[in-house]
Amino acid sequence: MRKIAENYQRITDDDSLFDIRFWQSQGAAVIFEAAAEMLNDYFLIRGKNADESRFQRTVAAFRKA
Repeated sequence: MRKIAENYQRITDDDSLFDIRFWQSQGAAVIFEAAAEMLNDYFLIRGKNADESRFQRTVAAFRKA
């Protein structure tokens, strides 16, 4: 079962501690997946081809041989 975490605060409060703790607890794979989803959304909103972004190609090049 997936846990849902919520944080209520004023928008003017500049306390990002909740966000930092949340993303650090998720792990690298989840953070990368979220970043890839945001890039896909960006490309779709801009009307660009979202099949394979430059970000995916660049990261793939860093894999070990």
